[in-house]
Amino acid sequence: MLRWYLVLTKPRSEAKAKAHLERQGYGVFFPRLRESVLNRGRSVERVAPLFPRYLFSRLNISNQSLAPMRSSVGVSEVVRFGMDYAVVPDAIVDNLMSRADPASGLHVLGRPRVLKPGMSVQVIAGAFDGLDGIFEREDGDERVLVFLKLLGREVSVRVPYADVMPDRAA
Repeated sequence: MLRWYLVLTKPRSEAKAKAHLERQGYGVFFPRLRESVLNRGRSVERVAPLFPRYLFSRLNISNQSLAPMRSSVGVSEVVRFGMDYAVVPDAIVDNLMSRADPASGLHVLGRPRVLKPGMSVQVIAGAFDGLDGIFEREDGDERVLVFLKLLGREVSVRVPYADVMPDRAA
């Protein structure tokens, strides 16, 4: 009977562990996501593990042994609870697989949208750091338009979404 097991890898060794486990005949699922990170002040897309240091490995314990898996390159251990190995229900892994983009195999996590038009906001970084304004609307995936009072008049300014937060005083 095929079952999914949870594998803990060494730090930043998920891809290496996946390659070595597959070479030994184990089925492996390594969920990854596309995320935006700031690098030198610019938003950069990168691919990262959805669950850092963890992989899912599928095997039939009656035909295959977990012993070689435990000593594979990049693997720290197979997760256990007491003496029993952690078995992950098929429904969980199937759900994760179904949520991945079919073309790239990557997950895309959405950011919770908490800003609504007309809401009071505060700019917390960048050139307008510390200014209060009114949220106007989103301008693409990474930017928003905010009304700021500059030089005695309201001006619509485009700023990164990450630089704006709801005003706590409002």
